[in-house]
Amino acid sequence: MSDPSSVTWPPSLWAATAPPGPELPSLSGDVQADVVVIGGGFTGLSTAIHLREAGSEVVVIEAAEPGWGASGRNNGQVIPTLAGHDPSAMVKRHGEAGERFNALLRDSAQYLFETIRKYDIAAEAEQAGWVQPVHSPGRFRLAEKRVREWSAIGAPVELLDRQATAQMLGSEAWFGGFWNRTGGHINPLALTRGLAKTALGLGAAIYARSPARSMTHENGRWNVKTPAGRVTARALVLATNAYTGEFEPGLAPEVASEVIPVLSWQMATQPISDNIAKTIIPGRQAMSDTHRELYFARWDARNRLVTGGAAVFPGAGGANLRPAVAERLKRLWPQLGEIGFDYVWSGYIGMTPDNLLQPQVPGYPRIHRLGPDAYGWVGCNGRAVALSVSLGRELARATQGAAIETLGLPLSEPRPQPLRGLVRRIAPLALPLYRRLDAAEI
Repeated sequence: MSDPSSVTWPPSLWAATAPPGPELPSLSGDVQADVVVIGGGFTGLSTAIHLREAGSEVVVIEAAEPGWGASGRNNGQVIPTLAGHDPSAMVKRHGEAGERFNALLRDSAQYLFETIRKYDIAAEAEQAGWVQPVHSPGRFRLAEKRVREWSAIGAPVELLDRQATAQMLGSEAWFGGFWNRTGGHINPLALTRGLAKTALGLGAAIYARSPARSMTHENGRWNVKTPAGRVTARALVLATNAYTGEFEPGLAPEVASEVIPVLSWQMATQPISDNIAKTIIPGRQAMSDTHRELYFARWDARNRLVTGGAAVFPGAGGANLRPAVAERLKRLWPQLGEIGFDYVWSGYIGMTPDNLLQPQVPGYPRIHRLGPDAYGWVGCNGRAVALSVSLGRELARATQGAAIETLGLPLSEPRPQPLRGLVRRIAPLALPLYRRLDAAEI
């Protein structure tokens, strides 16, 4: 299989603006640790930080560089909810473990921003809140339900009528919605690199350009082999999400087979003048709405609107998305006028659809015990930024022997996606259907 890191990906805004990452060696020879972490994104680095705070020796191996994958390519919205499921659904699915997970998710945005402040990470962090406006009158019932459910477990959410939504977003395009005050947005690559520097400063070892080729459990120890080395450890955390199996199909095939990597395109406008910018999301909240074909936007630190879209045929490096997304922004905020994009880039989202006929409908996170003292998860479904850092804390505790009954880890067995290869290829073809459904609701 070809090395995914050898593919030329479009340059991102985050790569152009984030502080440099640490200089990291590749793994060569045999090393020992208490815990080995596979994957140097949000989850893996958070796990490493929490392990070092607990005094455990930890080695992180990363196939490319920290932040090369989804952790450095996303929109950077900090959202303390799941994309498609409310708290009651998690409890119905997982019982008491679902209740603990809901509490973890409820507090995940606040925990992320506290972590950034604690370690003084230069991540362009703005805890301005996250708002989900509804795109049709009928969808207002969804906002009411979500406010009711999250309020019941103590989340700082508030229902917005149409007028309040228009004031918050600077647009008459929506019919109300709700917001969570603890959310916000960050520069995700800057955050990932900052987490890597923090982990190193605490004494973790991180090896880059060292893809895991195998992981086996022998004589009470985990052995993880890379092209030029091996890590032997008592415990293991698999933190590869959408890229599980992309570098080595045989690494964790049961886990890789349950997640569908779906390409997500991000786009950053040219800088917007101050007099116009102050009329568009003036409070600088992060925003993602209820369209099936998601409408989302947030400001960066340089007055660029960072948005995105999906494409049925995403050729030409995403260039074919520019006209459609520009027209969308002008419909939402006519005061923008003509719009140009300085950056268009992409990366995978780890989807775990529960319905084969709807491969882009968000599913549940899948969290697994992979063997003795070994854990992993996949299925961010577009909600990884806040969730991953909190899950890293819980995964670290699990490897240290904390009782699962005390952790926000609703464990399940891996469940392969039927016809995964076919679903992965046809997933973008669902977009025309979603557009028709969204239009019909309006």
